[in-house]
Amino acid sequence: MIIVWGGQTSRSIRVTWLLEEMGLPYEVRQVDMLADRRDPAFLALNPADYIPVMQDGDVVMVESIAIMEYLIARRAPTPLAPAPDDPAFPAYQQFLHLGEAGLATLMMPVIVSRFIAPAAERDNWAATWCLQSFQKRLRLVSQRLAYSPFLAGETFTAADISVTFALTLGQKHCDLMLGEVEQTYLDRTTGRDAYKRAMERSHEGL
Repeated sequence: MIIVWGGQTSRSIRVTWLLEEMGLPYEVRQVDMLADRRDPAFLALNPADYIPVMQDGDVVMVESIAIMEYLIARRAPTPLAPAPDDPAFPAYQQFLHLGEAGLATLMMPVIVSRFIAPAAERDNWAATWCLQSFQKRLRLVSQRLAYSPFLAGETFTAADISVTFALTLGQKHCDLMLGEVEQTYLDRTTGRDAYKRAMERSHEGL
């Protein structure tokens, strides 16, 4: 049984959403990252103390994109990832990683500044720079969606899972305003049954 350690709005939703799309059984274990003490069993798996963490038998992995790539590779083939010789593969690979490295990661200084930093330090230069950089990199998503319904082309893939998380993170916590094209895309991806099931599962154990 695959076990996913995570939280309601964390990057673990990428993993559970992928598992739902693939129809694979899994168990959710909640981790409250704001609690003073963490579950020792969780820290034994990831002493760096962040989520998600995935257990698949003897395999333990962190980093949501790496976990997604692992699951896809181990359970291939799947329509959630085009083959390397598919013309859609370069766009798939780019947006799969852009969703984290180019978008979601930039949101963390903004979120930490707004919700955790002392009041006098919330409106800081670094957070403003990150938000501006996010907006610039979002243009890559907008440009792609002007030509295709999904980021790899005509078919929904794991790249859409990756980027959708980043966009919802920005909307919920950073006042991100999306254009009509981007919002329609987000409505399309989050309207999927697998996404809804993953969100429901993310509340297990609360």
